[in-house]
Amino acid sequence: MAETYKDAIALLKADHRKVEDLFSQFEGAKSPSKKESLAKQICTELKIHTAIEEEIFYPACNGKVEKDDMDEAYVEHDGAKLLINDIEASAPDAEYYDAKVMVLSEEIKHHVKEEEARGEGMFAQAKKEGVDVDGLLDQMLARKKELMAQAKTSGLPPAKTTTLVTA
Repeated sequence: MAETYKDAIALLKADHRKVEDLFSQFEGAKSPSKKESLAKQICTELKIHTAIEEEIFYPACNGKVEKDDMDEAYVEHDGAKLLINDIEASAPDAEYYDAKVMVLSEEIKHHVKEEEARGEGMFAQAKKEGVDVDGLLDQMLARKKELMAQAKTSGLPPAKTTTLVTA
């Protein structure tokens, strides 16, 4: 994580690009072990990304970004979390494994498109409404570093949903 970012939004966009690349690699992977390795990377990256968004970025956007956009972002995250937990609890030879990863990819593409939409996306709204995207960067980087270390040592716990009721 030696990369430098202009602001919090640049960090989030870099995360988006990384996950898009991992999904692309998954699509081209042939061996079950390669698919499993990529799926684990995707799930870890997304769990860390959603955590820094939900713990730091989204709260900073409250009252500044359209409430409907905020609500939708949380629900989209929760839908992704359900698939992430299912993928992590599964194996590449399980029925629907590839389909679940591909549906997760489509959900993330949709979510990213909405966050990054020019003019009216969540990121554009945040900048326009004066969210301190410079000030949030250090906090988000510190939390990301902490979660990455946890992922390497003890692993991250299953993702918890905030808007969806799970059994």
